[in-house]
Amino acid sequence: LIIYKMAEQENDVLNMDEGPIPEEEMDMSEALQEVLKKALINDGLARGLREAAKALDSKQAHFAVLASDIDQKNYEKLIKGLCAQHNIPLISNPTRMELGEWAGLRKIDKEGKARKVVGCSCVVVTEYGEES
Repeated sequence: LIIYKMAEQENDVLNMDEGPIPEEEMDMSEALQEVLKKALINDGLARGLREAAKALDSKQAHFAVLASDIDQKNYEKLIKGLCAQHNIPLISNPTRMELGEWAGLRKIDKEGKARKVVGCSCVVVTEYGEES
């Protein structure tokens, strides 16, 4: 890796070939958590059926996340149908409680632990906040 340093002389070059830069590896759920957190901070999340359906129907969504343990099949058909109709990517991985916690539907106690987590079946990201 070569980093060019702006200096008074034109030939100032820092060569950093001592070793690779350590990168932190993330799995799918950690990356999804990070994106949802940034979107929540920038008011870019639509949580629940009504908000998600509005965002998907108006084509404002970047992608949708559907919980894997939905108890109502009509709910699942609606979200999948809207995503397919408007060519919006759909991720179906976490449970309702995990998705609710990641979407900010919880209280945090003094120790920093999540308490009173509310389950959420669908979250739609309408604004990333920043590219990650």
